Parts: sequence; structure tokens; C-alpha cells
Amino acid sequence: MLYAGTVRALRPALQSLPVGPAKLRRGVAGRRSAVEVLEAWAAQARHSERPLIWLHAPSVGEGLMAQAILGAARAKMPDAQFAFTWFSPSAERLARGVSADVAGYLPWDVRADVRRTLDALQPSAIAFVRTEIWPVLTREAAARDIPLALVNAVLASGSSRLRAPARWLLRAAYRRLSAVGAVARDDGARLVELGVDQERVHVTGDARFDQVFARVQRLDRTSTLLSALRDDARFTIVAGSTWDADVERLLPALDLARAAADVRIVLAPHEPDEPHLAFAEKLLRSFGIPFARLAEVESGGGTPPAAVLVDRVGVLADLYALADAAYVGGGFGDRGLHSVIEPAALGVPVVFGPRHGNAREAGELAKHGGGFIVRDADELGAVLVRLLRDATSRDEAGRRAAGYVTSRLGGAERNADLILSLIRHPSHPTHR
Repeated sequence: MLYAGTVRALRPALQSLPVGPAKLRRGVAGRRSAVEVLEAWAAQARHSERPLIWLHAPSVGEGLMAQAILGAARAKMPDAQFAFTWFSPSAERLARGVSADVAGYLPWDVRADVRRTLDALQPSAIAFVRTEIWPVLTREAAARDIPLALVNAVLASGSSRLRAPARWLLRAAYRRLSAVGAVARDDGARLVELGVDQERVHVTGDARFDQVFARVQRLDRTSTLLSALRDDARFTIVAGSTWDADVERLLPALDLARAAADVRIVLAPHEPDEPHLAFAEKLLRSFGIPFARLAEVESGGGTPPAAVLVDRVGVLADLYALADAAYVGGGFGDRGLHSVIEPAALGVPVVFGPRHGNAREAGELAKHGGGFIVRDADELGAVLVRLLRDATSRDEAGRRAAGYVTSRLGGAERNADLILSLIRHPSHPTHR
């Protein structure tokens, strides 16, 4: 009641917000018509005799996981309909790629909106992807005996959800889950601490590996983008999802590597806005490294300079195909390490900073010999020099990286099977 009252009280204030972060305003604007979008589709296209599976993902990363799980579920139950919702505006651009029958923002988690949405969609099952579950939605769905699942689920040991007040606030919602597909056994054990019945927890693996692997198989290495940047004469480092703390270490390391061989870098900031691009350009100038932005390279033709700054989003996964070695950002700051799976799936050795506790796969990749953990700029430079000088070791590290990814495939299918089992064999009623 406290939670529901807070959401109801905040909604009018947010909806009338005249200024504020652009991302917040986009999310609020998208939720104004969220219920109407789903209702309009249902009135035209919902076939009540067909099962409907509703998948919800908080943001882009979880949306990509949902894409893989939905694809596997559709292959197994082609007569089903699928709804896909998201919370963060950053997920909006991938909605079409998820291939759901209907997609839109998650409505406000208040009783009136939730009931209207459930009336319209008539879901056979609702699956939350990764971490995010919503108390009012789970309560209203449980009251209608709609099975609830949390799939591709993770819960870190340091998660705030394990502490008050979140643990107290969310416990009833977790108890209502009919099934949990945990990425690993320890994730499942921590979810049991939050109230999930032990018998409802299954280890299903991580659908990210399937999604990334499938994307790599579809990659067009002759695309205009990759053709404009290809330079087989130079050792290429692709540094992805970097923050300023990464760039501060990358540039001295790159300077060391350039002293040993002809090296270039393709640098893709996690947020390619003007402040982050300008920061990188300032450091490049201080080291005397010629550079250009990606837009200039694509329009100008010719041989790209020693450094290319990626000034737009959505292309990093393809750019890793150019790499002899990859650096993944986030390991030197407090925002968390970004995904190492994309370069690893392409058979590229991956280097990253010491703060990788949020990314289990990074530590596993290093243990498999496909990743390298560095603690400072000197160590980063030494690793890059070793990789560029020793082609045999570099190729072996790339093979181990790719082998690690293929060894983790199957999570999308196992998570899909778990969701479909709730429709085919509804043996676990929800706790209301």
C-alpha cells in the first residue's frame, strides 16, 4: 500500500515535469499513452483463443535477452502471441528487433493502469527479464491466477535488493513468482532469500550468449561501415563502452604500443556526447595521435587516421569485428564493466580493468584464457604490446574467447522452455 500510494502520488508530478533529464522526460512521455497503445493493439489483433506471453525488460541489455528468449519461445509455440514492454527509453530503439506482436512502454505500476492492461492483453504468462519485477503488476496478475516468471535472472551478493527497505518492499512480489530461471546457482540462492520458493528456482543459463552469438553469425563484414574502417596493415584495437577513467589509461597504453608497432585505435565512448568526445580528443592531442570522428571518416574516404572516435551509438558490436584486440570499458570506474561477450564471440582477445565484479562472465573469460585483467596504464600497455608482438598467443586467446562463448549457449532455449511450461503444465499457483 505504501509503494502503490507513492507511485500514485508521484505520477502527476512527473507527468507535469517541464524540465529535467531528457531520458526521464522521454520515459514519462512514453508512459502517458502506454495503456492505450496496448489496448489499441488488443482490440484489433488479440486472439483470445491463442496464448499470449508478455515479456518485460527494463532496458537495452535486458531487451536483447528478451529478444533471444522470445525467438526461442516462438519457435517452440508458433501459435502464441507475444507482448514486449520496456521501462527505460533507451530500449525503445530495439523494440522492432524483438519481433513481438505488440511492443510499448510498461504502463505505470498502479492498479487502474495494470488492470486495464491485463484486461486488454489477457496474458497466459508474464515473464520479467533479468532483475526488474513490479509489485502491483504481480499482485493483480496473481489475483487472476496468471503465472509469473523471472527469467535470465541475476542477483549480485551486494545488491541493494537484499537489504532493507527494498527487501521488505519486494518480498511479496518475489513470493508470487511461479518460476525463476537463474543464470547461475548462486543467483538462485539469493533470490530464495528474497522470498522465492526454493522448488520454483531453476538454473537456466544466460540468454545473452545466444543473442550475441546469433548476431555474430549474421554480421556483414563487407558492410559500408566496416569497409570504411578496415585497415589490415595496422594492428587494430577497438575500445568499446569507455568512460573518461578508461580513456585516461588507454591513451598512455596506446602510446606504449605505438612505440612497438603501427597501431591504431577505434574508440567508442559509452555515451558519445560532446563532453566525452571532447575529453578523448584533448588527450589524443596531448599524445600527438592523429584522430578523426567516425562521421568524418565515413564521409571523407581514404585511410583512417591512427585514432577514430565513434560519435554515434548502435555500431559497437559490428566494430569489434575489426579488432585484433578489444578493450571493454567500465573496469576503472564505479559504473560497472560493460559486456565482454560481443568481442569474445568474434574470437577477439579482450582486455579490461580490475573492477569487474558486476560481470561474472569477465572473470570466467579471463580464467578461460580469452580475457586479460589489467590494473593500470602500464599493465594495459604491456598486455597490448604482448598481443601485437605474439600472433600465436593472440590467436590462441581469440580461440579461447570464442570457445568460452559457445560453451555457454542454450540459455535462451532453457528460459523459453521454463516460460512455456507455465502454460502447458501450470503446476505452481501464484501466491496472492
